[in-house]
Amino acid sequence: MDRIAITGGAQLNGVIPVSGAKNSAIKLMAASLLTDEPLRLTNMPRLADTRFLGKLLTRLGVSVTESDGPDGQQTILHAPEITSGFAPYDLVRQMRASFNVLGPLVARSGQAKVSLPGGCTIGARPVDLHLQALEALGAKIDLHEGYVYAQAPRGLKGAEIVFPIVSVGATEHAMLAAVLADGVTVIRNAACEPELVDLQECLNAMGAKVEGAGTPTVTITGVARLKGATHSVIPDRIEMGTYAVAAAMAGGEVRLTKARPELIESLSVKLEEAGATVVRTEDGVIVKRNGSRLNAVDLETAPFPGFATDLQAQFMALMTTANGESRIRETIFENRFMHAPELMRLGADISVHGGEARVRGVEQLEGAEVMATDLRASVSLVIAGLVARGETVVSRIYHLDRGFERLEEKLGACGAQVRRIKGDGEPEL
Repeated sequence: MDRIAITGGAQLNGVIPVSGAKNSAIKLMAASLLTDEPLRLTNMPRLADTRFLGKLLTRLGVSVTESDGPDGQQTILHAPEITSGFAPYDLVRQMRASFNVLGPLVARSGQAKVSLPGGCTIGARPVDLHLQALEALGAKIDLHEGYVYAQAPRGLKGAEIVFPIVSVGATEHAMLAAVLADGVTVIRNAACEPELVDLQECLNAMGAKVEGAGTPTVTITGVARLKGATHSVIPDRIEMGTYAVAAAMAGGEVRLTKARPELIESLSVKLEEAGATVVRTEDGVIVKRNGSRLNAVDLETAPFPGFATDLQAQFMALMTTANGESRIRETIFENRFMHAPELMRLGADISVHGGEARVRGVEQLEGAEVMATDLRASVSLVIAGLVARGETVVSRIYHLDRGFERLEEKLGACGAQVRRIKGDGEPEL
C-alpha cells in the first residue's frame, strides 16, 4: 500500500484551492435515490469515499457519471428505478456514511436491507438514532445477522423526531427519509452544521419543502415526488482548516481560495490566539506566520459553530512545537486521541487522560516512521512532518485518500517536500 514521505523544514507559500466537502457530497449522492430524474452535483471532490459510495449506488440502480463540466468536477447520478434494495456488508463496511442509503430506499421503494456499517475506529458511533428516526416515520425495523431490514409498504408518515443528543448523521438521515413522507416532519435537537444547510438547499432544488436546517429545529413538509436538479457542493471546511493549520505550522503565507471563511471561524480565532495571522477574504482566508514560535492554546471540541472534532488532531500537531502547555478536550467522539502515540514517535510530549490531552511544546520534532489511524488523524502526522527534522514516512494513507483530494499536489505547490511512495496494491479496508 502507498505511503507518504515528508522532508521537514520548508515553509509554505502559495495558493491552495479548497475542494468540495466530502461530508456533504456523500449525503447529496444518497439523495439521488429519491428521484427518477438526474441529479447533477458540481464542485465534487474525487475521493475514495465518494468512489465507495458510487459503487454502492450503482448496485442499487444508480448510474454514476464523473466528468469535468463547465463548473469544474461534476458527478451526474440517475436512478430511473431502484433495481435493488440490498446494500451488502462488503460495500457498506468501507464507509459508515453509506448506511444513509437506508432512508432514501425506504422512502422511495418501501423497503430495504442494509448492512450495519463499519468505518473509522473512533468510538462506537451507533446508528440507534438513525433507526429511531425511521421508526418514528412509520418504518418497521428488524435487525438480523448484522443487517437492518426496514419496511414501509404504505409509505412513510410525517412525525415529530426528538433526538436525545445532537447527531449530524442521524439528522441528515431523517431529512433524506422525510422529504417523501406523507405529512409534516419536525426534527428537534437537530445538528446545525453547514452540511445540513447544503443538504436542505439540494433537496429543495429537487422540489422538497425543507426549512430550518442550520438551527436546532428542522421542518419538512413531505411531497409526492422529487425531480432532478443541479447543485454545487459546499466547500470543505475541514480541508480548509487543515491547510490553515499546515500554514501556521510550517510558516510562510498561504492563500486558501474557493472557500468560505465563516466555516472555520472557531479555528481562525484559535490560530490568531496562538500567534498566527489570519486574514479573511471574500473566497477564503490568508494564513501567515513569520517564523516566530507559536503560543500554546487550550481548546474544546463542540458541535458547529464550535471547534470541529475533525480538526482536533491537526491542532494537536500544531501545539506539539508551541511555547507552553495546551489542553485539548474532546467532547464529540470517545477514542479520538489515537494519533497522540504516533505524534509522540516524532518527539511530541503528549499525555492523554480520558477525554483530555495535555500537549507540552518541544523545540524540535524528529522525523520517523508513523502510521495513520483514521481519516482526520492521519493528516495530523503530515502536518507534524512539515517541521520535523529529517524525513517522516506515513503509512496506511488510504485513510488520507478517503478525505483529502490531491494532498501531495496541493502542499507541494506551496513548497512542501512531500511525495507519495507507491505500494504493491490496494489495502484491504
